[in-house]
Formats: sequence, structure tokens, C-alpha cells
Amino acid sequence: MTEKSAHMSDSAGIQPLPLDLLPFDLPLDLLPFDLLPSDGRFGSGPSKIRHEQLEYLTGEGAQLMGTSHRQAPIKDVVASIQQGIRELYHLPDDYDVVLGNGGASAFWDMACACLIERKSAFGVYGSFSKKFADSAARAPFLEAPVLFEAEPGRYRLPEATGEAADADVFAWAHNETSTGVLTPVRRVHSATRPDALTIVDGTSAAAGTIIDPREVDVYYFSPQKGFGADGGLWVALASPRAIERAERIERETQAATQSTVRWIPPFLSFTKAVANSRKHQTLNTPAIATLLLMKNQIDWLLKNGGIEWAAARCAASANVLYEWAEASTFAHPFVADREARSSVVVTIDLTEELPASDVLAALRANGIVDVAGYRGLGRNQLRVGVFPSVETQDVVALTDCIDAVVAQLRA
Repeated sequence: MTEKSAHMSDSAGIQPLPLDLLPFDLPLDLLPFDLLPSDGRFGSGPSKIRHEQLEYLTGEGAQLMGTSHRQAPIKDVVASIQQGIRELYHLPDDYDVVLGNGGASAFWDMACACLIERKSAFGVYGSFSKKFADSAARAPFLEAPVLFEAEPGRYRLPEATGEAADADVFAWAHNETSTGVLTPVRRVHSATRPDALTIVDGTSAAAGTIIDPREVDVYYFSPQKGFGADGGLWVALASPRAIERAERIERETQAATQSTVRWIPPFLSFTKAVANSRKHQTLNTPAIATLLLMKNQIDWLLKNGGIEWAAARCAASANVLYEWAEASTFAHPFVADREARSSVVVTIDLTEELPASDVLAALRANGIVDVAGYRGLGRNQLRVGVFPSVETQDVVALTDCIDAVVAQLRA
């Protein structure tokens, strides 16, 4: 390389990274500065945090840092988040916006403890849709879950048929972050269990896609993707049916003899999470910075036109990548079914003679980061997060930069 430091975006407020700190040595020139995106962060989570969010955090939000989450100023922030999510999703009046600590991973265990009564059925088509199913399989007080599986790049939703006819929970991921597959969100109706709950993981779809919340009993997510905040928090849109189910399970568990195998620690109590959320707080201390970043992002989304605006913006960015890949001589979309292609996390396969690791290293030298494929998938692939914070014009610039880098690698 011919310069002493790598490009990083001025708009992101990030200083240039010395090349001797980068874990590669490729004989390539840095790309022209005017070819680069204004912000080179395209991660699928953690994702880009807008500069305005950071200004809010260090400006108006700074006076709230280090203050009690049980007092009015922070409770007002939580209330604002809850009301903002209601407006974004046009939430029915009888649904609750519930918050808790631990991220979606903690929510999986909470659902096993408090929402799955006996048997669950899962759509499994990638790493993240499998993790919730794995949690249910390990719970000693639940029956083995019924899996409706599809190979990566495709999806299969659970159905109330066969061994799953008597399942009391049907669950899947709206967007499989590991593969870039987006699925429908629709209630599963069961003749055997009319009270069955539909629970959907919206972690990488939330804030960037449109759903009808009446089609789910719980739609849960973490804020480090479309909501442009840090992780460690979960948020759930919860129906009265889901809350009633948790209340009954927890009540029956408490009344049971000590020989019962179901154990619900306070941290995994959904009813405690609901009770605290109705007071605009979490059971245990949250990361205040995460709340502030999320509040600012929600305000920004609503100001620009809400979930409809955000979904259209994400779809436009995703289409840039899909159309570019379809026209490329060295890349093609990983998800073959156009209807299943994600509008928030785009996966692009590269030809085998072009190692993704070399492309990634050259992009990182130019300040373009976090576009690696999911490690567990093991493909020669790029994965690009195009959440609402990402400018569509930056996605166009990203494709230009990939073309330029590949031309250098092939020279």
C-alpha cells in the first residue's frame, strides 16, 4: 500500500487506523477518497450508530448518565421508548411493550421458563433460529421441540400438524441474520391448541420491516441492529394471551410442590418483566446509554415517516446490492428465492477464485468494515447490514468499492 494510514469516514468521527495495526499485507493501493462511502460501517449487528445519536448521548443525554433508573428522568426515557415503539408498530391498545436485560439470548430462556407450557415447534433454517430451539431442547421440564428445518438460504415455518399438532408455542426468526433470509410473520392456528402462542424473533428485522402485531403473541428483539443502539437489552411486543400464559405458568409453578422440575428464577420471570415495564423500568439495572441511543433512534425514525419509511429505505438499499450482484461477474445473491431475500441483511456469495478474506481485508484498509459472512455458515461470502441508519447512497458506494478492490486483486 502506498499511504501510511487507512481511510476512515470523517462523518463517523473515527480517526485513521495505522496500517501496521491491520492484520494483513496486500499489495494494493488505497481507493480514491471520493469513491468511498460517507460512513463505512455495514455491520449486521452491532450496527452503525448515527453520529447524531452520539451527539445526543454526549450532549443532552450526558446529564442522565450515572443516575438512577428508578427515578423519573430515566423512567421517562423508557416511557418514551415504549410509546415510540407503539407508534412505530401501530400496536393494539391491549398489547404491552416489555423490556428486560440480557438481550434476545436471555429472552429465549425466559420463554422456555414462562411461555412454553409443554411442547413447542420451531422453524429452523440458520444459526439464530436454531438457538431458541436448542434452549427448548435443553429445558428438562419441556418435551422435545418439533423442528421444521430447511437448509441455509431457505426457510420453513412451523405448522400445527403431525407431532406439532398439540404444540402450545410456534416460534421462528423473522429475519435469519446468519443467512439473510426474511420470512413471513403470520399466526399459526391450531385446532388442537387454540390457545397456542406465536412467538417471533424480530432481532435483525425490527425497525426495518413491517409486521402486523396482531399476527403474533410475542415479537421480541434486541436494539443493536435496526434500532442503532448497543446490545444487552431485549424488547418484546406482548399480547394479552402471552401475558396470561406466563401468569398462569408462574402461578402454578409457585403453587407446586418442591419436587416440580420447572424453576423460574426472578431474572427469567416474564411476569416480573411485565410488572416492571408497566412502571417504565427494568427488573435490574439497564445500560442507560443503550436506552438513550434507542430513544434517539426511535425519535428519528418517527420524524422521518415511521416504520413505513424505514422499511422502504432498507428495501431500496438491499435492492442496490441484489441488482449489483446479479449483474456481477464474480458475485451473486446467496438466497435464490427473491421472495425470501432479506431487506435488512444481504448475503452475497463470491466466486471461489476470489477469497472473501482478501476482499474484506482490502475494504477494511479503506475504512469499510464488518461485511464478513457469518462465520458459522462457512461460505465465501459477504454479508451487509442495510438497517435504517445506513444511507442508500453509501450502499451504492460500497458496490463501487468492491468492484474497484476486486479489479486490483485480479490485476
